Amino acid sequence: MIRSTTIVRLRDKLPLAASTDDSQDLNELAKYTAEEKEIVRKLNPTSESRASIESGPFTHHYLISNGVIYITICEKSYSRKLAFTYLDDLAKEFSTSNGNKIDNPDLRAFAFISFDNYMQKTQRVYEDSRTNLNLDKLNAELQDVTRVMTKNIEDLLYRGDTLDRMSNMSSTLRAESSKYRSAAKKINFDAMIRQYAPIAGVSLMFVFMVWWIFLR
Repeated sequence: MIRSTTIVRLRDKLPLAASTDDSQDLNELAKYTAEEKEIVRKLNPTSESRASIESGPFTHHYLISNGVIYITICEKSYSRKLAFTYLDDLAKEFSTSNGNKIDNPDLRAFAFISFDNYMQKTQRVYEDSRTNLNLDKLNAELQDVTRVMTKNIEDLLYRGDTLDRMSNMSSTLRAESSKYRSAAKKINFDAMIRQYAPIAGVSLMFVFMVWWIFLR
């Protein structure tokens, strides 16, 4: 279940819009909204563009797109694929309707509070029981988030890790993966050469002998 969502301008951390499920106890979420603010404070243009940060029974999922942070608090059991597809949906609509306004230096906090209506409607769609029951059917359309960096809130906030370090770790993993893929391709190519080179050599020799005997 999606518990709350906040949209923040990346460069100065100005909150632009927010939505919280009215049925939820705000006191229950107080600790996690404080964590959310700390996560947002640590984000910068070099941070990983999307990540999941686990905290007790909840997970913070965030997406950075076009200079804007979209961050949501979900119950840990809620699908990460649905969470990031939900954030992608918000990012596309917010960019379409307000993208040309977010760089205005005179913007006040929660200047786009009216976007809350769209956020709540979209949230209800992604919480619909039929959506969750049909998750297998949705998988073909949902973005692959298997490489989304996942971090524990204690590591991030209380043990000195940073989201920049997460980004560096993720980039290193991708670089290493690419290197090993290239090495695997070379090994496969070498194996193919060893397998077929003798056959090719014999074939060429046979063609040469036919030419020498019958066609020369």
